[in-house]
Amino acid sequence: MRKSITLYGLTFSVPLLVWQLTFFLAPLIFLMALSFWTVRNFRMEPAFVFTNWTYVLSRGVFWEAYLRTLGLAATAAAITSAIAFPCAYAVAFKLSEHARRCIVFLMVLPFFTSYLVRIYSWQIFLSDNGIFNALFAKVGIGPFGMLNSVFGQLVGYLTLSLPLVILLQLFSLVFVDRTLIEAAHNLRCGRLRTVVQVVIPAAKVGLVIAALFCFILTFGDFVSPLYLGGGDPPTLSILITDTTKSGQQWPRAAVIALVMIATLLAVAFAAVRFAYRERGQ
Repeated sequence: MRKSITLYGLTFSVPLLVWQLTFFLAPLIFLMALSFWTVRNFRMEPAFVFTNWTYVLSRGVFWEAYLRTLGLAATAAAITSAIAFPCAYAVAFKLSEHARRCIVFLMVLPFFTSYLVRIYSWQIFLSDNGIFNALFAKVGIGPFGMLNSVFGQLVGYLTLSLPLVILLQLFSLVFVDRTLIEAAHNLRCGRLRTVVQVVIPAAKVGLVIAALFCFILTFGDFVSPLYLGGGDPPTLSILITDTTKSGQQWPRAAVIALVMIATLLAVAFAAVRFAYRERGQ
């Protein structure tokens, strides 16, 4: 059936369109234009040159930071999803409705506190003289260098994304058809096989979207790489800051930001296509 455009429909769709144009499309266009500008005597001047693109894309430090950021974000998404799934599964299938609401509330609580404050608190736990190494010393092991390392950076990524991933997985698992699970049990399917062949495929869209959100958040994160990872070697977010501090090179920083946006869009489209592939067939 042909859908007609009505005034009522436009009334509710126009604010969303204006929001997207104002806060996404317009800044993106400005960022693209800025990437072709040039800097002379520490001042930006409008131009249309590809110098910034060739400079950034030809530097090995950029590709090292790109691959490092991509690998850490993918690792964080995999680890976070693996940790979150048992938690979300237990809450969805083992707890009562009242207990499930309480868990959801507890998952929302971390967002009441600033992410930066939570990262600062992790420094107290992960430092060489911190709480964890003090506990390890009690049993005669350590100290371990957890701060300013990849481990510390991944801890920060988990702090940022784990509650959100658990919530997204939980909302997906709650709507899994229970009759499918009962049918699998009636066919003498074990619990692990039921989870792998019934529950996960049924909740596939939510699980993929949860991992995608984790990847997006960690790919562009600046706080954890700087305060828990040490900032060296840099990720793309830190590289943007270093570029702007080096001779006010905002156009080169715009190139890095555009590469990050293009990567996130490509990953998002690929993830959504993978999530909905079987439904569309």
